[in-house]
Amino acid sequence: MTLKTQFSNFDFECGTDEAGRGCLAGPVTAAAVILPPDFNNSLLNDSKQLSEKHRIFLRPLIEQTAISFSVKHIHENEIDSINILNASIKAMHGSISKLNITPKFIIVDGNKFKPYKSIPFKTIIKGDGKYLNIAAASILAKTCRDLYMEKIHEEFPMYNWKKNKGYPTKEHRAAIEKYGVTKYHRKSFRLLPEQYRLDL
Repeated sequence: MTLKTQFSNFDFECGTDEAGRGCLAGPVTAAAVILPPDFNNSLLNDSKQLSEKHRIFLRPLIEQTAISFSVKHIHENEIDSINILNASIKAMHGSISKLNITPKFIIVDGNKFKPYKSIPFKTIIKGDGKYLNIAAASILAKTCRDLYMEKIHEEFPMYNWKKNKGYPTKEHRAAIEKYGVTKYHRKSFRLLPEQYRLDL
């Protein structure tokens, strides 16, 4: 399926998406991207459909050709205080606010968003597999967050974040059971299944 360039007829439509919502550790990261109207790339798709190699290949290509792009992390302490849905939306708002052009229209992956300023928007379920600007945002959010997780992996290698990126893998949960939690873990998340008890 060929992805469409944009949803609206406005100039400077921005696509936004987040990565890391279901993770036990690390930030939730959002990106916002405004692509030129003639942008085309047959490889570009929802970041979850692409190999890591393809995502890394596409990242500089998107950054070089986008009219504007930006990325924003919301870290675990804030996720714990405002909840993951609000943190995801706040990350998207943050990434849109950092664009060097104010978008005229915003399309959002998923079905939850809050108005940003008074810019019209549309939420699109599975939008990262339908629109190039959301797909581009999904790749920037994912690659940027992955790099961050690889960096904090050096500090706490026993959780293997360079591989699991903070997602709730068996190995990650086993490490939490064995070593406890770090400052990067989201304390408001159920970090272990019911059979384990964790003293936070």
